[in-house]
Amino acid sequence: VQLQASGGGLVQAGGSLRLSCVTSGRRFSNHAMGWFRQAPGKEREFVSAIKWSGSVTLYSDSVKGRFTISRDNVKNVLSLQMNNLKPEDTALYYCAADETLNNPRTSQDAYPYWGQGTQVTVSS
Repeated sequence: VQLQASGGGLVQAGGSLRLSCVTSGRRFSNHAMGWFRQAPGKEREFVSAIKWSGSVTLYSDSVKGRFTISRDNVKNVLSLQMNNLKPEDTALYYCAADETLNNPRTSQDAYPYWGQGTQVTVSS
């Protein structure tokens, strides 16, 4: 599975961005998908994940209520709508693909496929 993330940028606090991750290669609908992020000097952390069917979604406490994950299994696109952005959301955001048809997982070790990352910078 190849993943290409895009949509990052510079935004003021309180603003919005929409990240996209286009996949190719293996069947997109066979994979749970996730978003992770890594801020400078910090370890990469879980942000959100979604089951292959879209019926189950997970969010970290820090983004719950502000971010929405979705997927289009026809267009092979994973999305992350980010609203009410905060300076602490500044990070390099990665999309990742799991191989499970079960519920999505929060551990990055469960995801063998990763995109290259897209930078999100939120100014105060």
